[in-house]
Amino acid sequence: MPVVVVESPAKAKTINKYLGDAYTVLASYGHVRDLPARNGSVDPAQEFAMLWEVDPDSRKHVKAIADALRTDPDLILATDPDREGEAISWHLTEALRERKAIKADTKVSRVTFNAITKAAVAEAMAHPRQVDQPLVDAYLARRALDYLVGFNLSPVLWRKLPGAKSAGRVQSVCLRLIVEREMEIESFRAREYWTVTALLETPRGATFEARLVTLAGRRLDKFDLPDATAAELAVQAIASRGLSVAGVESKPATRTPAPPFMTSTLQQEASRKFGMGAKQTMSAAQRLYEAGHITYMRTDGIDMAPEAVMAARDAIRDRFGERYLPKSPRMYKNKAKNAQEAHECIRPTDMSHAPDRLRITDEDQRRLYDLIWKRTLASQMAAAEFERTTVDIASADGQVGLRANGQIVTFEGFIAIYEEGRDDSVLDDDEGRLPQVVLGETLGKQAVTPAQHFTEPPPRYTEATLVKRMEELGIGRPSTYASIVTTIQDRGYVAKDRGRLVPQDKGRLVTAFLANYFRRYVDYDFTADLENDLDHVSAGEADYKALLARFWRDFSAALEETADLRIGEVLDRINEVLAPHLFPPTAEGGDPRLCPTCGKGRLSLRTARSGGAFIGCSNYPDCRYTRPFGPPGGEDGEGIGPDGRLLGQDADGQPVTLRDGRFGPYVQKGEATAEQPKPPRASLPKGWAPAQMDLERALRLLSLPRPVGLHPEDGVLIEAGIGRFGPYVKHGSTYANLREVDEVFDIGMNRAVEVLAQKATRGRGGRGAAAEPLHNLGDHPEGGTVAIMPGRYGPYVKWGAVNATLPRDAAPEAVTLEEALALIAAKAGKKGTRKAAAAKAPAKKAAAKKAPAAKAAEKRTPARKAATKKPAAAQAKED
Repeated sequence: MPVVVVESPAKAKTINKYLGDAYTVLASYGHVRDLPARNGSVDPAQEFAMLWEVDPDSRKHVKAIADALRTDPDLILATDPDREGEAISWHLTEALRERKAIKADTKVSRVTFNAITKAAVAEAMAHPRQVDQPLVDAYLARRALDYLVGFNLSPVLWRKLPGAKSAGRVQSVCLRLIVEREMEIESFRAREYWTVTALLETPRGATFEARLVTLAGRRLDKFDLPDATAAELAVQAIASRGLSVAGVESKPATRTPAPPFMTSTLQQEASRKFGMGAKQTMSAAQRLYEAGHITYMRTDGIDMAPEAVMAARDAIRDRFGERYLPKSPRMYKNKAKNAQEAHECIRPTDMSHAPDRLRITDEDQRRLYDLIWKRTLASQMAAAEFERTTVDIASADGQVGLRANGQIVTFEGFIAIYEEGRDDSVLDDDEGRLPQVVLGETLGKQAVTPAQHFTEPPPRYTEATLVKRMEELGIGRPSTYASIVTTIQDRGYVAKDRGRLVPQDKGRLVTAFLANYFRRYVDYDFTADLENDLDHVSAGEADYKALLARFWRDFSAALEETADLRIGEVLDRINEVLAPHLFPPTAEGGDPRLCPTCGKGRLSLRTARSGGAFIGCSNYPDCRYTRPFGPPGGEDGEGIGPDGRLLGQDADGQPVTLRDGRFGPYVQKGEATAEQPKPPRASLPKGWAPAQMDLERALRLLSLPRPVGLHPEDGVLIEAGIGRFGPYVKHGSTYANLREVDEVFDIGMNRAVEVLAQKATRGRGGRGAAAEPLHNLGDHPEGGTVAIMPGRYGPYVKWGAVNATLPRDAAPEAVTLEEALALIAAKAGKKGTRKAAAAKAPAKKAAAKKAPAAKAAEKRTPARKAATKKPAAAQAKED
């Protein structure tokens, strides 16, 4: 049988269902080889020769594929249809050649499909090709570039900036975006302005609001009413004049739907609507793709296959009627810079499969599929139709003018199923329906109200808006967005606070260092141009080694220039570069770097052993003045000096401080003394930025664990707290995880009992009540009930002592007895029956004489499994 190789077991299962028994479908479990994390893995002196190693965990998978090729020398590589998929196929081919599993007569072919459906798989198998070498070359170039930057620039950071962890070719540019946005926010100065609105009444008693747009016969600009005095004069001008309708205009308007999803827009919309991070979104999308529910999820393309367009139109017609269909299908043109990334849009593989028809149990997958299905159908629906009305109101002398805007939906069109989210709130004057007004009629004034406003700084990036900005700049590609955004958070350079990305001290320092000493390599245009060069390689239009040679020539020279730099020089230079930001001119015109405490020392940037940054006095330790990294006035920011940052005092007068330790920031009550060498402390939970810490939050942390109350069944205290594995509730010796940190502080008795009951139902390791089956499937042919059980790691099939995990894409309620029996047989490795296995157990001499085959059979029986009694952890992992 030909051997078909894909990346994952879930994908293998789905494909095997379509190919049948004529093929052996195996999984490589992702990449099988990588560059070792040590010097010399890429050698510029040897034309960028790359030293690859098979990952230890991948050796068994490569061996399984090699063993399968012994019986049929026909290898079909069916990995994903992008650069990474092509690379996995190439790596696998090379690894198998090294094992001599690929011989002269071995037929090796490559097939790709954009969706895992029976038709798409059959079409791909009918049109095999060879591995796309230009696409592999583009992968090699990217991998070499990432290695050369990471393994040469990161050590420079370690030596010159204590606490810095790493730098990356694209991650450093992404970090620069976040840091520069934060500096914009910090340097922003709010500007006051006022608006005036009037509540007006028609002769028929209907009321509506209108906004002042003209004063003293001149159209008002945003800042023409700068203060309360000007606003009050405007109010008097309206109040002292009669008003009448000067103009009424109603006109139709339409809004067309957004195109179907590509990778970046899917990540953005999942973030807006569900708060899902890029990594979380792509993980759920990957599982939907492998289950055959959606098309390939890493794409720059927005076009849709003609047959999919017609299927979408049929689904729209069935659900909404002919009125909701445009006369001709909507066509969307790809704008991808790289044709290799421009696969079809992300869409359902079957348009008739509405979310309620697919019994998807995983919440993330269910929400994401619902989003993709609605967006796809909406993209082929008729435009929404509106009627927009503008009413102009004026005084008889023309000195005062007001305007009211209204909007009503006259035909829903695509918004009947879907409306795109917004990244930030937008002021919209077109709200609701206006009452009927007649040109020239007099309007009464019920109230005239001034309102104060202030301009707002640009918002911090969310993962969605960051990906959008990266896309606009041409930084990164669909296959890398999620990993880039995740990496800068994992490195501690950026923290997420209420969904917004906040740069940390380490991130600011790294960006300042790179922008000063390696400016070209964090330049947006340079990074985008390099991405374009890599696209030329993937298209077969450029040689990847020539690209690497050009890059290395300039990059190695930049590395040489920093070889003799001392830490003091680096900090002095960063002080100089950031001086306008860190030490802006004072209002009094004095020296902004003069220490405000001792009046003698000079303020400068300092680094703590933990890698944090702060502003300190040059007279330390005689003067212990510190303030956070950033401009003055930001004492509530995230900077933590050597003695911590005072947040306030508790009810007993004890100081509460924010400090930085070996394992990250923490809060502390009181000081260490001989009597109390370890005062009360609490680490900041994941997601809590030091910049957001205040006395109230610190005291809440220090109060943990929090008593919730006595359990209604046994009277034992229930507590809520935060431990090594996150937030939890505790009842006796039973711990149950909570989803969010904030739940620890407000969870009530009912919710706590519910969470603990759910934990007991899962019945891990014999603790708690025995779990009830989700679904009884019937009797096993050899006796005993076969059931679907809830488990800590997901639903599983149980028969006696055999537990077989359900595949991730399998809905528990849809599993049949036949499917369950197959899973049980595969898990137990059955050759005979339970009774036969039990009879074999005592026959030790016979078993010994029969050599390995008998031993293997004995080992795989349920009776043998029960006798071996593995440790609980190993059993849980296996099950």
